Amino acid sequence: MRRFRIWLVLLTAFLLAGCTRGELPLEEGEAFYQVYYLNSSATRLAPQEYRTRTVDADLLIQELMDRFMKVPADLDAQAALSNKVAYQGYKQEDMVLYLYFDNGYASMPAGREILCRAALVRTLTQIPGIDYISIYSGDQLLMDKSGMPAGMLSASDFIDSISDVNAYERTELTLYFTDGAGEQLFAEKREVVHNINTSVEKVILEELLSGPRQPGLEPTLDPGTKLLNVSTNENVCYLNFDAGFLNNSLEVKDYIPIFSIVNSLSELSSVNRVQISINGAQNMKFRDSIELNALFERNLDYIGEERGQIELKPLERIEEE
Repeated sequence: MRRFRIWLVLLTAFLLAGCTRGELPLEEGEAFYQVYYLNSSATRLAPQEYRTRTVDADLLIQELMDRFMKVPADLDAQAALSNKVAYQGYKQEDMVLYLYFDNGYASMPAGREILCRAALVRTLTQIPGIDYISIYSGDQLLMDKSGMPAGMLSASDFIDSISDVNAYERTELTLYFTDGAGEQLFAEKREVVHNINTSVEKVILEELLSGPRQPGLEPTLDPGTKLLNVSTNENVCYLNFDAGFLNNSLEVKDYIPIFSIVNSLSELSSVNRVQISINGAQNMKFRDSIELNALFERNLDYIGEERGQIELKPLERIEEE
């Protein structure tokens, strides 16, 4: 009996030793979240596992924000939000969570603000029903470096996540989507944070595949389409998709997916023509009507009248107790 007890203790110790904190099974009623902090030198995001039984959305927002601003004592990290910034509350409307901070938020150093923005979005969009975050500094919507509203932010804005602020940059893109009629293209301006080692051309395609954010606009590409390769040489952007590109079943005119891509890429000074291949082959037709063995150039005839960007107005604040 004594040998059995010793063996049981050793087995239990072995199993626990072989399980990291992130691998421990969830208990009944528990949910798993990652709360994002910064490392001790404030150069990288440092995610930390957090488990809770809270399911009410309002209570969960408050709980995760409280955790976000108070780093566990045993964790070698610091809060992403500067201690000179005051959090003033939030409001949720549909899938958007509006966060309110005092004027100190916009005064954070640019690198710190990018990391804080990423940490907030990564942490809070894990909550069911919250797909976007909108940040206010004082009574003003957060502005990007060009002075334009940052707008609604999603986890996909932070491509490959943010691990080293020196390896990431913010870029404003002009992307072309369609409307309900599917006959014209309309511009949507969007700021993304991406790895400097990822080409802007690839970022544009990934953002097009993710679909529009502006109300009233509709996607032009099937999100299941896979981009196999992208490269640019002598102002020609070469794209290689899988066969899913040909299976676009969206109710849009045949030219809309093609020139959604071409016109978006042509906003770059480095691109004035686009070549599209399918699994490396160019001798194919898109929807049996558009030959792909050609170099496509920007076509302004398919661009509709400019639509006004949605202005996100400050909402009534809800102070946390």
